Amino acid sequence: MTGADSETRRGVGVLYDLGSTYLGTLPFSRKHETEADEVGLILMTIAGYNSEESIAFWTRMSEMSDSQAPAFLSTHPSNKQRITNLRTAISHAKWVR
Repeated sequence: MTGADSETRRGVGVLYDLGSTYLGTLPFSRKHETEADEVGLILMTIAGYNSEESIAFWTRMSEMSDSQAPAFLSTHPSNKQRITNLRTAISHAKWVR
């Protein structure tokens, strides 16, 4: 970027920031949220709670929310995706019992 004017450098900086956020940070944040849900299910099961209640909880949360940002703009999985992920994770968490 040697010799580029300040407007060009600023534009490249903005594109870099947007790219790193939407292609780097946010997908990892959603992955971390999913992993936290999975660990939570295991801990619920160990503590003797019914892990199936997590689906009921997120179903209620989904019904209460007016709208959600598109998934690629969010740090969390959508409620629908979270419920799908929990259904899969519950079968894996049940071995703990």
